[in-house]
Parts: sequence; structure tokens; C-alpha cells
Amino acid sequence: MTVYTPRRAARVLLVNGAGRILLFHGSDPARPGHRYWFTPGGGLDPGESPAAGAARELAEETGLRLAPDELGEPVWSETVEFPFDGVWYRQEQEFFLVRVAAWEVDTGGFDAVERASVVGHRWWSPEDLAASGERYYPPDLPAVLTRALATAPGASTVPGAAGLDGGGSC
Repeated sequence: MTVYTPRRAARVLLVNGAGRILLFHGSDPARPGHRYWFTPGGGLDPGESPAAGAARELAEETGLRLAPDELGEPVWSETVEFPFDGVWYRQEQEFFLVRVAAWEVDTGGFDAVERASVVGHRWWSPEDLAASGERYYPPDLPAVLTRALATAPGASTVPGAAGLDGGGSC
């Protein structure tokens, strides 16, 4: 019988002016061969709201600093069960859509686990991601992103979030 550790998380669909989403490429420390792409975000601190957690994680992982109220309302939520570093989690997570004209990713805020498990990042179009054959989470990310972009067309681009498109690795 699998025992799950409950966890709440907030994630960000960070989309640039070309309609590409930022994803990190990493692996599970307990399963180094299990590589996958994933959105910025992570676990909430005790008492932290999803918007506050998403803003904190976005700053730590990309260098983009936004106030929680600049994120708007979540565009999607799910409950997912997964192992990471030998622990099984049952995670309730909410996704926020953030648009930027362009952004140069700064991973200087990564913690030790992120530095050890994340090997790069890339801006993906939903079509390229779906056709890539790569593993990504959530598994229906291209459809989630397409729905979010279609249902939140008026979401404004974050002011002041300019810079290079940052297509390289971290």
C-alpha cells in the first residue's frame, strides 16, 4: 500500500510574446534516468496562498518578480499523485497564466534540490511540445495551455517583463 504525503502547490504557465511556454528540464533524484519537462512552481509554505506561492516560486526559479495579485485567478487545477526523491505525494495544485513580452530566465534562486535535479530550460510552443515525444507534466499540458490561452485572451502582458527570450539552458 502506497502512503501519500499530502502537498499543496502552485504552478505558473509562463508564456512569452511568441506564444511559447517556459519549461524546466529535470529528473527525479531517486530516478536519474526519469527525465521530464515541467512548469515553474512548487510546494506552498504553511499558510501561504496559491497566488503568493506562485509569485514566490516564479521569482526563485526565473527571476521574474510579481505581486500575487498580478497573477489573477488560477486558470486550472488538478490533484496528482507522483514520487519524487523516494517520497510519494498527493498534490493539489493550481496553475496561473502569466504572459510576458519576453524574459531572460535567471535560475540564481534555485534551492539545492533544484540545482541538483534541473538541467536546463526551454521555451516551447504547444504544438512543438505535443509533437516532441518528450515526457512533460502535466501529461495534458499542451491542451491545458491551449485552453488557458483561449479562455483568458484578455490577460495582460506583465509590464516591465522584458528582456531576451532566453532559449538556452540554465
